[in-house]
Amino acid sequence: MTKKIELSVLDPSPIVEGGSAELSLQNTLDLAKKTEQWGYKRFWLAEHHNWAGMASSASPIVIGRVASVTEKMRIGSGAMLLSHYSPLSVAEQFGTLETLFPGRIDLGLGRAPGTDQYTANVLRQRVAGEPEFDARLEELIAYLYGTGTATKNGSFSFHAIPGEKTNVPIWLLGSGLYSAQLAGILGLPFSFAGHFAPGNMMEAIKLYRDYFRPSQFLKEPYVLLAVQVVAADEKQEAQRLATSMYQKFLLLTRGQPSPILPPVDNMDELWNDTERRAVEEQLFTSIIGDLAGVKQQLHELIEKTDADEIMAHTEIFDHKARLRSYEILAQAAVI
Repeated sequence: MTKKIELSVLDPSPIVEGGSAELSLQNTLDLAKKTEQWGYKRFWLAEHHNWAGMASSASPIVIGRVASVTEKMRIGSGAMLLSHYSPLSVAEQFGTLETLFPGRIDLGLGRAPGTDQYTANVLRQRVAGEPEFDARLEELIAYLYGTGTATKNGSFSFHAIPGEKTNVPIWLLGSGLYSAQLAGILGLPFSFAGHFAPGNMMEAIKLYRDYFRPSQFLKEPYVLLAVQVVAADEKQEAQRLATSMYQKFLLLTRGQPSPILPPVDNMDELWNDTERRAVEEQLFTSIIGDLAGVKQQLHELIEKTDADEIMAHTEIFDHKARLRSYEILAQAAVI
């Protein structure tokens, strides 16, 4: 009897060198349709801002478009950066998406700035007395799962229309310990960002499970683990394709975010030892290889973390090679 590891997609609509946002978004739609055919469970759009290499900044709009070209796969945010927005506006946006595509929308929430602190300040336009993440989350839950909120004296009420009582599934996403603990306390599903911060992975997953309390959202803890995946028909080719990922993280360590660059034959010509170690620290959970290698690495990761679901983040310069990587991963997920 065969069993399939649950797989999902995390897509930032990557912009490649010489490409465009329009092409990237079209590739996102193509990827969504293909991965649905290959049995992927979810397709989440990443939210980033002021970044030359990503086209999914207005993720709710892209989510709606992706949902319109798919039929069964769950479509969501990975993650909606709640600190930038009012809970009411988020509830209205995702309430509308849920109304248009019932039973298919996920609302993943994150606390990160979404690129850098300067961009975060422009997005937030922070004012004194602004509520913190926990308070925003509590308000958002009231809009989607309850009957809205009201002023302190009860003289005026606020409702998400559409959105109220749509019960859109809420996820907490994180790369550290705070969101893991909060997700456990609230009984929410938790997604860990192993694709760029694997150092905290085991501690965060344990903390989440230790603090988990059954809730109206979830009866048992549920861990979704995001990891970098680069698969190809030949191991050597997968390693070459992965150099686009290495170059991305190398430039990030230098404070130079850029479009996705073509693969190279030798990374040692581009980085020094210190930079190489810094990049490897961010990417040591990456799954890279041919079908056999990916299968082995995938199963080892599941055995190590006991994750309920794996979300693949794959940024390969060539779109056809990227599609093939997701197809190989789907084949590798069958036990």
